[in-house]
Amino acid sequence: MLDRIKDLSALDGISGREDAVRSYLISSLPDFCTYSVDALGNLLVQVKGQTKAKNRVMLAAHMDEVGLIVTYITDDGLIRFTNVGGVETAVLLGRRVRVGEQGLIGVIGVVPIHLRRDEDELKFPEKDSLYIDVGADSAEELNGLVAPGDAVVFDSEPYAFGHCYKGKALDDRAGCAILLELIREQPAYDLTLAFTVQEEVGLRGAGCAAFTLDPDYAIVVETTTAADIAGAEGEKKVCQLGRGAVVPFMDRATVYSPKLFHRVQELAGEKGFLMQTKTMVAGGNDAGIIHKTAGGVPTVTVSFACRYLHSPCCVIHQDDIEQMRKAVEAIAGELANA
Repeated sequence: MLDRIKDLSALDGISGREDAVRSYLISSLPDFCTYSVDALGNLLVQVKGQTKAKNRVMLAAHMDEVGLIVTYITDDGLIRFTNVGGVETAVLLGRRVRVGEQGLIGVIGVVPIHLRRDEDELKFPEKDSLYIDVGADSAEELNGLVAPGDAVVFDSEPYAFGHCYKGKALDDRAGCAILLELIREQPAYDLTLAFTVQEEVGLRGAGCAAFTLDPDYAIVVETTTAADIAGAEGEKKVCQLGRGAVVPFMDRATVYSPKLFHRVQELAGEKGFLMQTKTMVAGGNDAGIIHKTAGGVPTVTVSFACRYLHSPCCVIHQDDIEQMRKAVEAIAGELANA
C-alpha cells in the first residue's frame, strides 16, 4: 500500500481543485463498485459486499490538501499569494512550489534583512511580506502562464526513510489509500465511501456527502498531529508514530460517542490492532460536520499519527499503515451489523 500512498501524495489537489485526485481514485475502483460525483465534487462510491449489511456505513476521507493560491502579480514578475487551508508561515520560507496548470517551479522568498526596519530584524516575517519567485523579470513574461486564482502546491518528493515515510498531502491521501485498500478485494459487507472535497477550508464537502448518503454510522479516516519530537513531554506529544491507529474521544469539532469509543477499544483487543488516543483535545476533521447532518450520525474517527502536518514534509510511520487498515476494517464490520 506504500506505493498507493506515494502515488496519491504526488498528485496535486488543493481545496476546490481536487480533480486529479478524484480521477485517480475513479480509475482505481474495482469493477464491483458504482460511483457518482456530486455538484460540489465529492466522489461517492457504493461498494457491494459479500453480504448485505444491516446498517449503512459511510467511510470518509478527504481528497484536498492545504496549499496556496495566486492573488496578484507584481510589475517585476513576483507572485503574491494567500493560504488555502491552515498553513503556518514558518513552513513556507524558502520552500519550492509549483504554480498554476503549467507547473512553473518557484521559490517562496522574503524581503531581505537589509530592507527591514531595525525593530523588525528579530521578528518572524509576516506572511504578507512573502512572495513566489519563478524567475520572471516582469509581469508581462507571465501572461498566459500565471493568473490570480491559480493553485500553488508544494513541490516535495515523497520517499521512505528509516521506519517512516515522508510526503506532501499525506493529510489525507494516506486516508484515501486506506479506503482503496479496504475494497481492493470485495469486503465482507456493503459499504459506502465518500472521498470528500474542501475539508481543509471548513469541512464543506463532507456535509453534502453525508446528507446525500444518509448513513446510520460514519467512520472518518484521517491523519492527526503527532508531536513526539524533541522538547515535547507527556501529554504534549498528543499521539506517537508507530503506536497504531489514533482514535480520539473528543476534538475541537466533535465530542465522540463514549459507547463507540469504548467499543473500538474492545475491538483493538479482539481483532489485534494497535490503538492509541489523543492526549490533548485539538484539531478537527470531517466528523465535525458529518455527526451533525440531518438527524445526527454516530461517528468514529481513525487517524494516522503524522508529524509536521500541513507542511511539505508530512511524516507517518510505515508500521502504522497495516494497523490503520486492520482498525478501519474491524470497525466497519462492527458498525455494519451493530
